[in-house]
Amino acid sequence: MGFVTTKDGVEIFYKDWGPKDAPVIHFHHGWPLSSDDWDAQMLFFLGKGFRVVAHDRRGHGRSSQVWDGHDMDHYADDTLAVVNHLGLKNVVHVGHSTGGGEVIHYIARHGQDNVAKGVLISAVPPLMVQTESNPGGLPKSVFDEFQANLAANRAQFYRDIPSGPFYGYNRPGATPSEGIIANWWRQGMIGGAKAHYDGIVAFSQTDFTEDLKKVTVPVLVMHGEDDQIVPYADSAPLSAKLLPNGTLKSYPGFPHGMPTTEAETINADLLAFIRG
Repeated sequence: MGFVTTKDGVEIFYKDWGPKDAPVIHFHHGWPLSSDDWDAQMLFFLGKGFRVVAHDRRGHGRSSQVWDGHDMDHYADDTLAVVNHLGLKNVVHVGHSTGGGEVIHYIARHGQDNVAKGVLISAVPPLMVQTESNPGGLPKSVFDEFQANLAANRAQFYRDIPSGPFYGYNRPGATPSEGIIANWWRQGMIGGAKAHYDGIVAFSQTDFTEDLKKVTVPVLVMHGEDDQIVPYADSAPLSAKLLPNGTLKSYPGFPHGMPTTEAETINADLLAFIRG
């Protein structure tokens, strides 16, 4: 574990586990969480002989709680700072939710020379918000309400999301895990309110259409069909079509937070794609 300082003076926290000569997987977390959200994947792939890396996005987790730079350009540049600092080569980049947008924008912005493959899990591309050209998106009022709830009572808002739609715990017959809910809350509350407030705009209003078209490495698009945070129909199938070398894998009934609640299935499919 350590920190890398970006060109604009932000300290980015990272984890780097495993042999330095092993194949590398770099994990990119979702909003408003941290690299800790990848515990189930990092332990699994470490045990399979991989080198696993994950960082806390600026303003999130243990990284600097700066007031600005909470946009996809800065997120991509911060990723590059970690990659360069650690000298990572031939990397598989795996992103969940907002992290999926970060992965695509990083590859499109900084090139594919050191990228082996990409994976988008429950990811926000191509575009979440509803526009004339994206009629299937969610109305902007949904994200405005996110910001209002965060500003009014972030602690309660960060309790409501994981205990409800994030993991599908609001579905009939679901069995909520208090530990998973509390861990989501813990990760969220460690981060900065300003970063999370601005991050809602970053993940909802960034249009990744042109980025997706530029990425020619193999990309696996994994998405739960019961995703209540990033609805399936306007995300994964569209991204897979835009990617020159994209493969879509959908999961009936799986929620947005499926890397945690369905880790056994997700890890097995990730491993098959990475080794394939």
